[in-house]
Amino acid sequence: MTEHNIRKHIRQMVGDDLRKVDHLIEHLHCINDHFGCLPKPYLEALAELMGKASVEVYEVASFYHHFAIVDQAPANKRVTIRVCNSNSCCLAGGEELHRELQKMPLDQKRFVVETASCVGRCEQAPVAVVQQNPIPFASIETVHHVIENQQFAHPKALPGRSHFCPVDIVESAAGQAPIELITHPQWVGLSQYQKHGGYTLVDALRNGSVRHEMVMDMLESSALRGLGGAGFPVGKKWRIVSSHSGPRYMAVNLDEGEPGTFKDRTFLERDPHRFLEGMLVAQEVVGVDRCYIYIRDEYHGCRQTLQDALTELAEAKFIEADLVQIRRGAGAYICGEESAMIESIEGKRGEPRHRPPYVAEVGLFGRPTLVHNFESLYWIRDITERGADWFDAFGRHDRHGLRSFSVSGRVKSPGVKIAPAGISVVELIQEYCGGMADGHTFYGYMPGGASGGILPADLGSVPLDFDTLQPYGCFIGSAAVVVLSEADRARDAALNVMQFFVHESCGQCTPCRVGCEASAQLMQDQTWDLKALGELGNVMRETSICGLGQAAPNAVACVERYFNSEVTNGPR
Repeated sequence: MTEHNIRKHIRQMVGDDLRKVDHLIEHLHCINDHFGCLPKPYLEALAELMGKASVEVYEVASFYHHFAIVDQAPANKRVTIRVCNSNSCCLAGGEELHRELQKMPLDQKRFVVETASCVGRCEQAPVAVVQQNPIPFASIETVHHVIENQQFAHPKALPGRSHFCPVDIVESAAGQAPIELITHPQWVGLSQYQKHGGYTLVDALRNGSVRHEMVMDMLESSALRGLGGAGFPVGKKWRIVSSHSGPRYMAVNLDEGEPGTFKDRTFLERDPHRFLEGMLVAQEVVGVDRCYIYIRDEYHGCRQTLQDALTELAEAKFIEADLVQIRRGAGAYICGEESAMIESIEGKRGEPRHRPPYVAEVGLFGRPTLVHNFESLYWIRDITERGADWFDAFGRHDRHGLRSFSVSGRVKSPGVKIAPAGISVVELIQEYCGGMADGHTFYGYMPGGASGGILPADLGSVPLDFDTLQPYGCFIGSAAVVVLSEADRARDAALNVMQFFVHESCGQCTPCRVGCEASAQLMQDQTWDLKALGELGNVMRETSICGLGQAAPNAVACVERYFNSEVTNGPR
């Protein structure tokens, strides 16, 4: 194809203003969706059309795992088959599935089989993803069926489910019959959502019948904190951002890349308008000019559901068409870090920024930015309708509020469990997960995904909440709980975590880039060099730019502290 035809083809695929430099990653996705890869002639033509140097486009494209740069456009669309290799999927046989898929007689020029970091479906382990189609509880047979039938796109979800809201789950959780959230192919549409009071608060804020300050005060007095990991009080964050002069922006983190985490996906698949209402309440109260939703590339079905819900709002004249923009990640865990996410939204490599200044003051496009996790906004409506005291009344062991726990691993009933903050893992397993899986005995658990460390069963009564796990060298993060049994080894879980960090380190700072790789090498020895691992961990904690490098040594330290016999005496 000639250069002229390539440029014409790009314009047809992109269908957007090619001079919008912050849309670079979106344009790369258009090309990647068409070919299943990024041909170099197209990258060079895209750079020319956008008025960029080729190296600028290449350095962004090469940063993200879901972009494969190839010399020429393939004759047939390239199809990538990814098998999740996070701890939850490995416990369910993911490694064996990957080995079997590599033996399949596939056209090597068209099909590529590779491992992938957590794809956000840990309750359905093991999971494979064929192009854009996730396959839960995957087997060689189910993957082969999808390939044979060329089912490479995620099935489109349809609105029309009977009304659902967190209160249904909350009230059950407080009684004797807790309800488990499950994925459903249908979601609550706008008309249904409004029939049950949806968007009433947004209307009240817009017409002045509810004061902005009242909502701000209510959130400040509630126990609601950021539910993506850091746990910063929501009301306080709103107050800080609103104190800076406009224009102000909002960036919503739907990247959810922490291994073991799938709560945001589960909520979005069922009730997208509840999240969108929370976002619009924040937009009104804080005075936000534009909202950006950053959603991970693995959530193709969720992205379509979100777009359809926004279209409903725009067609109902409830929002301006350009008020909310969806931006798509490309397989980089680091973009869950708020400043790296902002860099990615701006069309750049997702590398964390040095701070100060903080994003609340200098964020998206240099303006004050309110950054939120999906679930934090999801609770806004319930808290404002029922009051801060209602939310704070939940809790166990002197803790307050509610948490959505993503539970996976060796339990009988994995899934998203809405439970009182401060519940212990033993209580969570027994009351919400139906106990341990048949034939398994509780051995240990990861309370906060890959970053949160590993604890033994004899610490199973520790309350799960912000600030309760730090004395034990752990933290709750996004409340991704992975349960281990006597069939597992903590050292294997820790190595899996460190290999994840090797893969996902952005490489910007040497302590993280080199420290993760060196640690992973040392951890493959039967007997660990704990002195060397400890020194590496200390350097990473003290000198890494962001939380990835600072948290990467947590699992190593926990194994040394609680499972020492596994790494000093060889296999148990």
